Amino acid sequence: MSAEATPSLVEDPAASGAAGSGPAGAGRALRARTTAAYLRYVAGKLAGAAVSLLAVLVTSFFLFRLIPGDPVKFMTGGRPVSAAQIAAYRREFGLDLPLWHQFTQYCAKALTGDLGTSYQFHVPVVDKITEALPNTLLLTGTAFVLYTALGIFLGTRSAWRHGGLGDRLNTGLALTLYSIPSFWLGLLLIIVLSVGAGPVPGLFPTGGMESGGKEGFAYAVDVAHHLVLPVVTLVAVEYGQTLLVTRSALLDEMGGDYLTTARAKGLRDDLVRRRHAVPNALLPTVTLVFVNLGRTVAGVILVETVFSWPGLGGLFYQALSVPDLPLVQGLFFVFASAVIVMNTLADLLYPLLDPRVGR
Repeated sequence: MSAEATPSLVEDPAASGAAGSGPAGAGRALRARTTAAYLRYVAGKLAGAAVSLLAVLVTSFFLFRLIPGDPVKFMTGGRPVSAAQIAAYRREFGLDLPLWHQFTQYCAKALTGDLGTSYQFHVPVVDKITEALPNTLLLTGTAFVLYTALGIFLGTRSAWRHGGLGDRLNTGLALTLYSIPSFWLGLLLIIVLSVGAGPVPGLFPTGGMESGGKEGFAYAVDVAHHLVLPVVTLVAVEYGQTLLVTRSALLDEMGGDYLTTARAKGLRDDLVRRRHAVPNALLPTVTLVFVNLGRTVAGVILVETVFSWPGLGGLFYQALSVPDLPLVQGLFFVFASAVIVMNTLADLLYPLLDPRVGR
């Protein structure tokens, strides 16, 4: 029998080297394919985020042009002014240019980080946002940590003991508070706990961030005192959403065979919940957490307005009442961008939590 007639018996060094790699070579190939799939997934998500940001940029310009009111009249303070003075104001802020020209200028400046100059404060919009941002993050960031932790904890407990008295009480209270308008609850807390009602004395300030005239530790205590009511309002209204999403996701996982197997191995019920059920039910909760994290930058306009909190939400309300177009546009762009960025980060995190995502 010749070697040509039996090619399978002739050893090919290249084939031999590839075969010799065995499972290691297959593992490398699998990792390469997984990495390539993840990179395609990341590129798609980043492209989608870029398109969304562009759409927000366009929307933020044209949407607020529909607001009734003349910014020039606000800038003149209602004083009688000549037509020449009005024309000078319009020229100074570019309001005399055609709309398409204003739009192209706005986009060109926004892409360089210049969001224009505020009509009412006469300072760059970026400076006003930077000034108010820490106050908003203090309020909404504190509330975010509290209502996320409370919602996840109560949601897992309710799901694990679903149908019981605790589950019914938790979900009933969460649904009730979640349906209450935040501004109404804030006003109610001010009436009861700030002004005082009947035998209940006023315990907390009615609004603002500080009383003034305090420094050091006394200043920190004063700010914390002003922080209580707005944080309680936000936590009461927002924790229910996290609770309900966590409870629903965990209930979907509780019928899984892997939990039955874990119990059959003799693992404690608490351990089965923490190590197996909760991690596999995290995806919907992670989405909600990142969306809420994006909203911490946006602040809560109604709550900040009710409690006179000097943050981005209150600033947006002030700008909207003028209308201060550059400030409104800049704040809207920052709010929407924060949510888009956090949503994108959540999407990029999914494949790390569940390898099935992104393939």
